[in-house]
Amino acid sequence: MRWLTLYARSRRVPASLAAVVVSAVAVWALARDGGEAPGDPRLPVLVLAAGAMAASVGFGGQDFALERTAAIRWVPRRAAHVLLAGTVVGAVLLSVQIMGEDMATTAFVVRDSAGLMGLVALGAALSGGQYAWTLPFVWLSFTFFAPPATSTPMRVATWMLLPPGTAAGTWTALVLTVAGTTAYAFAGPRR
Repeated sequence: MRWLTLYARSRRVPASLAAVVVSAVAVWALARDGGEAPGDPRLPVLVLAAGAMAASVGFGGQDFALERTAAIRWVPRRAAHVLLAGTVVGAVLLSVQIMGEDMATTAFVVRDSAGLMGLVALGAALSGGQYAWTLPFVWLSFTFFAPPATSTPMRVATWMLLPPGTAAGTWTALVLTVAGTTAYAFAGPRR
Protein backbone atom coordinates (compact mmCIF):
# COMPACT_ATOMS: atom_id res chain seq x y z
CA MET A 1 0.00 0.00 0.00
CA ARG A 2 2.99 2.26 0.41
CA TRP A 3 3.43 2.55 -3.37
CA LEU A 4 -0.11 3.92 -3.67
CA THR A 5 0.63 6.60 -1.07
CA LEU A 6 3.85 7.55 -2.83
CA TYR A 7 2.08 7.64 -6.19
CA ALA A 8 -0.68 9.87 -4.78
CA ARG A 9 1.86 12.27 -3.30
CA SER A 10 3.95 12.41 -6.47
CA ARG A 11 0.82 13.22 -8.48
CA ARG A 12 -0.31 15.92 -6.01
CA VAL A 13 -3.57 14.09 -5.30
CA PRO A 14 -4.18 15.64 -1.83
CA ALA A 15 -3.87 19.21 -3.18
CA SER A 16 -6.01 18.38 -6.22
CA LEU A 17 -8.70 16.79 -4.07
CA ALA A 18 -8.77 19.82 -1.79
CA ALA A 19 -9.16 22.13 -4.81
CA VAL A 20 -11.96 19.96 -6.22
CA VAL A 21 -13.88 20.00 -2.93
CA VAL A 22 -13.38 23.74 -2.36
CA SER A 23 -14.54 24.63 -5.88
CA ALA A 24 -17.61 22.40 -5.60
CA VAL A 25 -18.60 23.85 -2.23
CA ALA A 26 -18.04 27.41 -3.47
CA VAL A 27 -20.24 26.92 -6.52
CA TRP A 28 -22.85 25.12 -4.41
CA ALA A 29 -22.92 28.16 -2.11
CA LEU A 30 -23.41 30.42 -5.14
CA ALA A 31 -26.21 28.19 -6.42
CA ARG A 32 -28.08 28.50 -3.12
CA ASP A 33 -28.82 32.14 -3.92
CA GLY A 34 -31.16 30.99 -6.64
CA GLY A 35 -29.69 33.50 -9.09
CA GLU A 36 -29.55 30.99 -11.92
CA ALA A 37 -32.61 29.57 -13.59
CA PRO A 38 -33.56 26.05 -12.48
CA GLY A 39 -31.92 23.51 -14.73
CA ASP A 40 -29.22 25.93 -15.89
CA PRO A 41 -26.21 23.72 -16.70
CA ARG A 42 -23.54 26.41 -16.43
CA LEU A 43 -22.85 26.08 -12.69
CA PRO A 44 -22.46 22.29 -12.65
CA VAL A 45 -20.28 22.47 -15.77
CA LEU A 46 -18.17 25.10 -14.02
CA VAL A 47 -17.76 22.80 -11.01
CA LEU A 48 -16.82 19.84 -13.18
CA ALA A 49 -14.39 21.87 -15.30
CA ALA A 50 -12.74 23.38 -12.21
CA GLY A 51 -12.41 19.90 -10.76
CA ALA A 52 -10.94 18.49 -13.96
CA MET A 53 -8.49 21.37 -14.20
CA ALA A 54 -7.49 20.89 -10.55
CA ALA A 55 -6.92 17.18 -11.16
CA SER A 56 -4.79 17.97 -14.20
CA VAL A 57 -1.81 18.97 -12.08
CA GLY A 58 -1.23 15.30 -11.32
CA PHE A 59 -1.03 14.23 -14.95
CA GLY A 60 2.67 14.95 -15.13
CA GLY A 61 5.18 13.27 -12.85
CA GLN A 62 8.09 14.79 -11.02
CA ASP A 63 10.71 13.11 -13.19
CA PHE A 64 10.06 12.66 -16.89
CA ALA A 65 12.96 10.23 -17.39
CA LEU A 66 11.76 8.03 -14.53
CA GLU A 67 8.38 7.60 -16.14
CA ARG A 68 9.95 6.60 -19.44
CA THR A 69 12.37 4.07 -17.95
CA ALA A 70 10.59 2.70 -14.88
CA ALA A 71 10.26 -1.05 -14.52
CA ILE A 72 6.52 -0.76 -13.90
CA ARG A 73 3.86 -0.65 -16.58
CA TRP A 74 2.55 2.91 -16.83
CA VAL A 75 -0.30 2.33 -19.30
CA PRO A 76 -2.80 0.83 -16.82
CA ARG A 77 -1.78 3.26 -14.09
CA ARG A 78 -2.27 6.29 -16.33
CA ALA A 79 -5.64 5.03 -17.59
CA ALA A 80 -6.76 4.30 -14.03
CA HIS A 81 -5.59 7.76 -12.94
CA VAL A 82 -7.73 9.46 -15.59
CA LEU A 83 -10.81 7.34 -14.86
CA LEU A 84 -10.46 7.63 -11.09
CA ALA A 85 -9.97 11.41 -11.28
CA GLY A 86 -13.13 11.72 -13.40
CA THR A 87 -15.04 9.57 -10.93
CA VAL A 88 -13.90 11.66 -7.97
CA VAL A 89 -14.74 14.96 -9.69
CA GLY A 90 -18.24 13.72 -10.53
CA ALA A 91 -18.76 12.17 -7.09
CA VAL A 92 -17.82 15.41 -5.34
CA LEU A 93 -20.46 17.35 -7.29
CA LEU A 94 -23.10 14.68 -6.62
CA SER A 95 -22.16 14.67 -2.92
CA VAL A 96 -22.45 18.44 -2.68
CA GLN A 97 -25.89 18.25 -4.29
CA ILE A 98 -27.05 16.00 -1.44
CA MET A 99 -26.73 19.01 0.86
CA GLY A 100 -29.76 20.55 -0.75
CA GLU A 101 -29.29 22.28 -4.10
CA ASP A 102 -29.94 19.97 -7.05
CA MET A 103 -27.81 21.40 -9.84
CA ALA A 104 -27.59 18.53 -12.35
CA THR A 105 -28.73 14.99 -13.00
CA THR A 106 -26.43 12.03 -12.52
CA ALA A 107 -26.35 11.35 -16.27
CA PHE A 108 -25.25 14.94 -16.93
CA VAL A 109 -22.51 14.75 -14.30
CA VAL A 110 -21.20 11.40 -15.55
CA ARG A 111 -21.13 12.53 -19.18
CA ASP A 112 -19.47 15.87 -18.53
CA SER A 113 -16.94 14.66 -15.96
CA ALA A 114 -15.87 11.85 -18.31
CA GLY A 115 -15.58 14.18 -21.30
CA LEU A 116 -13.70 16.84 -19.35
CA MET A 117 -11.23 14.31 -17.95
CA GLY A 118 -10.70 13.06 -21.50
CA LEU A 119 -9.93 16.63 -22.52
CA VAL A 120 -7.48 17.00 -19.63
CA ALA A 121 -5.77 13.72 -20.55
CA LEU A 122 -5.57 14.78 -24.18
CA GLY A 123 -4.14 18.12 -23.07
CA ALA A 124 -1.49 16.32 -21.01
CA ALA A 125 -0.55 14.10 -23.93
CA LEU A 126 -0.33 17.07 -26.32
CA SER A 127 1.04 19.83 -24.09
CA GLY A 128 2.43 18.19 -20.96
CA GLY A 129 1.10 17.88 -17.44
CA GLN A 130 1.69 21.53 -16.54
CA TYR A 131 -0.53 22.69 -19.41
CA ALA A 132 -3.14 19.92 -19.34
CA TRP A 133 -5.73 22.34 -17.96
CA THR A 134 -5.64 24.62 -21.02
CA LEU A 135 -7.68 22.43 -23.38
CA PRO A 136 -10.74 22.12 -21.10
CA PHE A 137 -10.43 25.80 -20.16
CA VAL A 138 -10.48 26.95 -23.77
CA TRP A 139 -13.36 24.63 -24.68
CA LEU A 140 -15.35 25.73 -21.62
CA SER A 141 -14.75 29.40 -22.45
CA PHE A 142 -15.96 28.88 -26.00
CA THR A 143 -18.99 26.94 -24.77
CA PHE A 144 -20.04 29.72 -22.40
CA PHE A 145 -19.87 32.42 -25.07
CA ALA A 146 -20.99 30.45 -28.14
CA PRO A 147 -24.31 31.21 -29.80
CA PRO A 148 -27.18 28.77 -29.23
CA ALA A 149 -26.57 25.34 -30.72
CA THR A 150 -28.80 24.98 -33.76
CA SER A 151 -26.58 22.90 -36.04
CA THR A 152 -24.79 19.63 -35.40
CA PRO A 153 -21.29 21.19 -35.39
CA MET A 154 -22.42 23.74 -32.79
CA ARG A 155 -24.01 20.97 -30.72
CA VAL A 156 -20.70 19.13 -30.81
CA ALA A 157 -18.84 22.32 -29.87
CA THR A 158 -21.19 23.05 -26.95
CA TRP A 159 -21.60 19.46 -25.77
CA MET A 160 -20.96 20.42 -22.13
CA LEU A 161 -24.20 22.38 -21.84
CA LEU A 162 -26.50 20.04 -23.76
CA PRO A 163 -29.13 18.10 -21.81
CA PRO A 164 -28.28 14.51 -20.91
CA GLY A 165 -29.33 12.01 -23.54
CA THR A 166 -28.55 14.35 -26.42
CA ALA A 167 -26.73 12.27 -29.04
CA ALA A 168 -24.22 14.97 -29.99
CA GLY A 169 -23.29 15.63 -26.37
CA THR A 170 -23.03 11.98 -25.42
CA TRP A 171 -20.97 10.97 -28.44
CA THR A 172 -18.65 13.96 -28.15
CA ALA A 173 -17.98 13.22 -24.48
CA LEU A 174 -17.44 9.53 -25.25
CA VAL A 175 -15.00 10.25 -28.07
CA LEU A 176 -13.08 12.75 -25.93
CA THR A 177 -12.92 10.30 -23.02
CA VAL A 178 -11.66 7.40 -25.12
CA ALA A 179 -9.24 9.46 -27.22
CA GLY A 180 -7.82 11.40 -24.28
CA THR A 181 -7.46 8.41 -21.98
CA THR A 182 -5.87 6.30 -24.71
CA ALA A 183 -3.45 9.02 -25.79
CA TYR A 184 -2.38 9.77 -22.22
CA ALA A 185 -2.16 6.12 -21.18
CA PHE A 186 0.08 5.12 -24.07
CA ALA A 187 2.08 8.30 -24.72
CA GLY A 188 2.15 9.79 -21.25
CA PRO A 189 2.52 13.50 -20.64
CA ARG A 190 4.49 15.42 -23.20
CA ARG A 191 7.78 16.72 -21.96
